[in-house]
Amino acid sequence: MSSWPVQEGVFELGDWPAERGGVIRSARLAWQTHGTLNEARDNVIVYPCSYTATHAGQSWLIGPDGVLDPERWFIVIPDMFSNGVSSGAADTPEYPGVVTVRDNVLAQERLLREVFGVTHLAAVYGFSMGAMQAYHWAALFPDRVERAIVVCGSARTAPHNRVFLSGLLRTLEAAPEYVGGGQFSAVPHASLRAFGHIYAGWGLSQDFYRQELFRTVLGAPDLDTYLQTDWEASFAARDAANLYAQALTWFHGDISANDRYGGDLAAALGAIEARVLLMPGETDLYFRVADNAAELTQLRRGELRPIPSVWGHRAGSPAGLPEELAFLKAAVRGWLAE
Repeated sequence: MSSWPVQEGVFELGDWPAERGGVIRSARLAWQTHGTLNEARDNVIVYPCSYTATHAGQSWLIGPDGVLDPERWFIVIPDMFSNGVSSGAADTPEYPGVVTVRDNVLAQERLLREVFGVTHLAAVYGFSMGAMQAYHWAALFPDRVERAIVVCGSARTAPHNRVFLSGLLRTLEAAPEYVGGGQFSAVPHASLRAFGHIYAGWGLSQDFYRQELFRTVLGAPDLDTYLQTDWEASFAARDAANLYAQALTWFHGDISANDRYGGDLAAALGAIEARVLLMPGETDLYFRVADNAAELTQLRRGELRPIPSVWGHRAGSPAGLPEELAFLKAAVRGWLAE
């Protein structure tokens, strides 16, 4: 039981057109809020979800002594399409072939405006795919976002990142249960196990495995057990159609892929008026420090502050990692205080 107000709800969007064709029929956007919206409505932080995450799974960093303080901020967690809580490929007939990050952010903007009467954001904070959504917020609504905090994310999914995602997508497509269009006739158990093993090789760094932190810190007796309990089990609990749909969303991530910017990434980055804090993990294998460093040169007001860690991508969501959490908390709270 939290000591601050927490609300949950589902916003009915109606039929929601996807920008690349198709419609999410009777679209539903689940959400959770922490804290109290002030009278001026200027204390709002939007905290979008990462890949497969839900509001329940990522609220751990919210607290008076957490990364995001609900006693100062009104924090809104919108659930991304196909995360198992909002509308998704697993439960929506004729789900669009591609639902983009922009589709998600436009739905979130409507939620903020129609449910809470909010048009301006103090900040958008996101990790991984949530960071991609934070970047999109800043680029799509440049005069309405004061700060964007991008933790282990990028403005455009890099080619090497797309190679990783292509491997995941091809693994799901190779399942005997795959029927095309991102759909499955039954649970593809073998492909989901393979999916978990592929992800394990990318989610943590070579240094993590070399130092056997899965054993000394996480308590697994050996590598095989760690892969089974932490990776196979995690993805076995997910719906394959949702995994496929969100991986496509990630694959096509690009803040400039719209009529406003016409694919010109430099123009999209240059249009952002928000102060942008870029926090890649030093050993992240798919959202690389070099990608954020290149983006930084195009931003009006940005700062690059890599997270020193051998925990790879996991460093950006450091539950149970005291050093990484302290670094993240100090950087984010400082950025929000300025």
